[in-house]
Amino acid sequence: MRRYDILDTPPDGAYDRVAAMAARLFKVPVATVTIVDEDRIWFKAAHGLEGVSEISREPGLCGSTVLADDTLVIPDTLADPVACNNGLVTGPMGVRFYAAAPIITHDGHRLGTVNILDVKPRSITEEDTRTLADLAAIVLDELEMRLAALKALRVEQERRREQEEARARAERDKASIEAFAATLQRTLLPPALPVVPGLELACHYATASPQDVGGDFYDVFPLDAGRWVFFLGDVCGKGPEAAAVTSLTRYTLRAAALIDPDPDTVLTALNSALLLDPADGTRYCTAVFGLLQPHEDGGFTVTVATGGHPPIYHLPAPTSQPVHPQAIRPQGGMLIGALAEARFASTTFRLAPGEALLLYTDGLTEARTENGDMLDEEGLTAFLTERTGPASATALVEDTITLIDTLPHGAGDDVALLALSVPAADADVNAVAATAHTIAPAGPTPEKHP
Repeated sequence: MRRYDILDTPPDGAYDRVAAMAARLFKVPVATVTIVDEDRIWFKAAHGLEGVSEISREPGLCGSTVLADDTLVIPDTLADPVACNNGLVTGPMGVRFYAAAPIITHDGHRLGTVNILDVKPRSITEEDTRTLADLAAIVLDELEMRLAALKALRVEQERRREQEEARARAERDKASIEAFAATLQRTLLPPALPVVPGLELACHYATASPQDVGGDFYDVFPLDAGRWVFFLGDVCGKGPEAAAVTSLTRYTLRAAALIDPDPDTVLTALNSALLLDPADGTRYCTAVFGLLQPHEDGGFTVTVATGGHPPIYHLPAPTSQPVHPQAIRPQGGMLIGALAEARFASTTFRLAPGEALLLYTDGLTEARTENGDMLDEEGLTAFLTERTGPASATALVEDTITLIDTLPHGAGDDVALLALSVPAADADVNAVAATAHTIAPAGPTPEKHP
């Protein structure tokens, strides 16, 4: 359990979704993902159980499941000689039904459980027990990806330490390198963007995968002293395989940024992580990684690095004349995860009040127009030049979604959009909010969630 370094970590969308899925599949009011410590049971995810983060390691429920190899099912807890004395049974919750599958590592260690609970007795089928075991296996997969990212960052940490020590010995006047802090953060698409003082954010994500999973990703999160990080990218492939690589990619980008936020260094760390397990040569991606730092004259200083990704667009403040967006395209950024010797390119510029940035994945530029040609960068540039809306993140994303909707077949691939804008000097920056749009794959009318 210590090896996976999971105890007391912040909430994570992947584990929350497993708990929600278990509650939905089995139609129970409570479902949890727990990690069993020496003297406590800690809830990594809890659906329908508010205000409880851990309980004592009493026998009867989780404490008994973690000692077993198979799924534990207790149809009526009051009829079970051990479970009937458990605090969840005798306490206010009054649990009457309990079933759980142990989370078992490949080398036989039991880390915790995936549980379903009800306040009335019930029974489940053999197929249900197998489904519960499958959910426990999904949790283990997430833990293994976390462990893989941790190992990759430790390898990169050691390599850089050795390089800095060698440079210090050669120059004789450089201080010892500071130790890297290997901190891993959650991945999967953020449910909402943060509120960044003085900045408006908006995003959009639509997947073309029938399984509603894709390889595009984005994130925005804080560092320190007013600095923020943003990134957006596209993993090769589609479906669950691409989603698994996306998870590793976002783990690595977040953790590497906390070690050293230099964009070139972060993409180099990601390149090393993807090359550790080639997986038949398909574990590669493109990405844009940026660092935001407040500018003394307003707005932000932006440093971005790219690895094989399409250019981002810098939109000036609107005037009475046509807007001419600038394509930010650092020269030399290579595909990430394809070559051990890959190098990446970066550039620094100012995002001033009234200006905006648009980041996107190639599902946008590869969408087909009415004549069958791809929209391409030329078509996107023309669209941005001709649009008359304000240079705000929300309007920019909404206008780009409208562009996709006007194409005959929409976007044939996954599309991720991330827009950043600095309100004009006369705007009320305190009123700026982060917005997010999520659109489901083809089917009924898509829903948009603010």
